[in-house]
Amino acid sequence: MATECDRTSEQRVVCWFSCGDASAVATKLALKRYPRAIVARIFLSDEHEDNERFARDCADWFGREIVTVTSGRYRSVEDVWKAKRYMSGIAGAPCTTAMKKEVRIAFQQPDDLQVFGYTADEKPRAERFAAHQPEVHTWFPLVEAELTKADCHGIIRAAGIELPAMYRLGFQNNNCIGCAKAQGAGYWNLVRQHFPELFERRAKLSREIGCRLVKLKGKRIYLDELPVDAGIKPELEVACSPFCEQTIAEVA
Repeated sequence: MATECDRTSEQRVVCWFSCGDASAVATKLALKRYPRAIVARIFLSDEHEDNERFARDCADWFGREIVTVTSGRYRSVEDVWKAKRYMSGIAGAPCTTAMKKEVRIAFQQPDDLQVFGYTADEKPRAERFAAHQPEVHTWFPLVEAELTKADCHGIIRAAGIELPAMYRLGFQNNNCIGCAKAQGAGYWNLVRQHFPELFERRAKLSREIGCRLVKLKGKRIYLDELPVDAGIKPELEVACSPFCEQTIAEVA
């Protein structure tokens, strides 16, 4: 797995801030080492509106402006799904490529050191990312610091920043609302509970496209087949390991 390396004054460091608290902590750690690093955010209209508040709070914490980039081809994830006639499956989700990867590639430069917020409990994902994109110079400061997702929740709270609304509603990630890559019954029932109109829209479109988004008891089903009581809402884990406590002291 590629790791952080020395930078010359001409080479950029780009921190990809996604409005998740892990990417926020990764950015804060990167800025401690590289104060001139660029903080970049790929804006998606399908995110919760509270992300704007969280981004402002984090910009104050970083002491840096956040550069916002977005897709010039698609306005929403639904636009991508309708154009591709595909929502998610073995090939992944086309919205990730069209609205995130392509935007990142257009922004990056060959010598950039790119900082991503994969946590220690996501180390295999970070390794796969680096292996599949060897041309990208990657740095995963949270993996290096052995910080978990729960640690990141704790660090953000210790900084006096309110967690993004999606976490407070019980979601484990701050992705787009109604993320097509999510397969869990509990996730989709949370969407149905908090965003019923969007849930119905996702259910209708998935039927039109023929995409069974939910995996329940080993079987793929359509959203409109999902029992309302399926899935257990997990409690948000907020912890502070010794690595977390050390990080709080370092970035204070």
